[in-house]
Amino acid sequence: MDDLKNKYDVIVVGAGHAGCEAALASARLNLKTLLLTINIDKIALMPCNPAIGGVGKSQLVSELDALGGQMAKVADDTLIQLKVLNKSKGPAVQSLRAQIDKKCYEIEMKKILENCKNLILRQGTVSDILIKNNKVTGVELEGGNFFCCHAVIIAAGTFLRGRIIIGDKEYKAGRMGEYPSMNLTRSLNNAGIKTGRYQTATPPRIDKRSIDFSKTVEQPGESIPMTFSFWKDKKIHLNISSFLTYTNKKTHEIIAHNIDKSPIRSGIINTHGPRHCPSIDRKVINFPEKNRHPIFIEPEGKNTNEMYLQGLTTSMPVELQQQIINSVEGLENARIIRPGYAVEYDYIYPNQLHLTLESKTVENLFFAGQINGTSGYEEAAVQGFIAGTNASLKIFGKPPLVLTREESYIGVLIDDLITKELLEPYRMYTSRAEYRLLLRSDNADLRLSKYGYKTGLLSKKQYEKVLKKEKDMKFLEGYLKNKIIFPNIQNNRFLKDMGSSILDVPATLYQILKRPETDIFKLIGNFCNDIYIKDPEVFNQTEINIKYEGYILKQIEEIKKYSNLEKITIPQNIDFFKIRGLTYEAQDKLNTVKPNTLGQASRIAGVSPADISILLISLKSGVKK
Repeated sequence: MDDLKNKYDVIVVGAGHAGCEAALASARLNLKTLLLTINIDKIALMPCNPAIGGVGKSQLVSELDALGGQMAKVADDTLIQLKVLNKSKGPAVQSLRAQIDKKCYEIEMKKILENCKNLILRQGTVSDILIKNNKVTGVELEGGNFFCCHAVIIAAGTFLRGRIIIGDKEYKAGRMGEYPSMNLTRSLNNAGIKTGRYQTATPPRIDKRSIDFSKTVEQPGESIPMTFSFWKDKKIHLNISSFLTYTNKKTHEIIAHNIDKSPIRSGIINTHGPRHCPSIDRKVINFPEKNRHPIFIEPEGKNTNEMYLQGLTTSMPVELQQQIINSVEGLENARIIRPGYAVEYDYIYPNQLHLTLESKTVENLFFAGQINGTSGYEEAAVQGFIAGTNASLKIFGKPPLVLTREESYIGVLIDDLITKELLEPYRMYTSRAEYRLLLRSDNADLRLSKYGYKTGLLSKKQYEKVLKKEKDMKFLEGYLKNKIIFPNIQNNRFLKDMGSSILDVPATLYQILKRPETDIFKLIGNFCNDIYIKDPEVFNQTEINIKYEGYILKQIEEIKKYSNLEKITIPQNIDFFKIRGLTYEAQDKLNTVKPNTLGQASRIAGVSPADISILLISLKSGVKK
């Protein structure tokens, strides 16, 4: 135990998307970091759909990038298709989604980890968290090796007592073909950490050569310059198409006639899975009126024939999986390469964590990713970054990085995990964010880069780029407010060509740009020849701010209105059962969650506005005393 070779500042357990971001954050903050993983050849694996982004998830990736994380950059380097979702809708819900070359992503992320200063990779399975006086001191591996450290981050994914289910067959595994972690849950329970059980599933993969694409609808990506990362130049990416087909009456009959063989009906699986991603057998059970369900056939990489069947998740017996697939148009002769399966695993109840993702009961023990009850690579990655950053900041004795729900989707995610009761694995949606018009993917750098720079995970050059963007936006807005357009034949013809109404009186470009049909680039190109700004994002951001000014100001006012509740802190040693007037449910929920602020308390299920009023009076009374 005294061997200096076995002493680290931070130890990260698990090298999935959460573990990678956690380890990179602490190592880049100049802390000696050890990243432990059961299989060093499966780093940053995408066991389900090899895709990054999507509605709600794209916002998380952008925020992670703005703070100094890695996922967006690796996605840009390894994607094989990039799409803009919700293009016909407003900017608040528009999102990027990339189909990723699965193997290339793993290789690239592993290369980054292996070449990161202060970071050591090691294969091994952690069996025990070493704790002394309720404070982490290190970890023990199966086999007896010990490693000392100041902080531990658990990012174990689906590996804690993992169980794979296919039909009536089951075996212990964290993912298909990978050993589980069978002892770590016991160690956590012994430390007072309460755990539950979730399950998730993945669809079969099929051979591209056995698909009749003539019976499907091609789904190409975009052919315009784009990137996930703010720090990379936009470019036109590789564009390998996906394809769309549908289940049909025959498909549903096969499933219905064999539904007793589905693990969710037979009782082999009785834990909660993600409602947002139901299996095809559950869809048939829950939606008998539906005649068909969409199936997206998506490539797993540019150098493989494996195709992912999004929408056909199932853990039914393999022979039935084959029948189900072959009943779908275009897949009549499709061959299964890997069968679909379900995996059941342990997770911790996240209300046991602080907003920093540190345990409330064991000091310097942090948790990130699916072990916190979430679902998705993006949700895992941002948690890993927050845990790795906060573990590092605590070691340095610096204030933590805590993002609020008013300023970030990351803040929404963590606040929801800690305050709301989870009935299924948590997935981020834009609807979860009250202020989503302010929290867009496109402005994450403007919102959060100051935190990345302050913590030391963004360079001065990167931050200065954001400051210049802000300065240019301010200049452009002022320019448009002062640029007056007069009602003459030429100007009115231009406006009419844009589909906009003509002018009867002079108007500023700022006023004209508020019209939904006008376009900033066309207005600037026609009326301004003295603009020095070249960055198209300056124009895009300015246009959004002007067109949606009324809605943005309304959301800012709402934030101001409710911000007072967030400023009222609640002592962590308070006993809510001693506060007279609170309902028993509120007392029980408040004692369990132990919210940090009155605002956080107001979002706990079972705590009513009347309870908040009583709590506020009690807190003020306590201050006076």
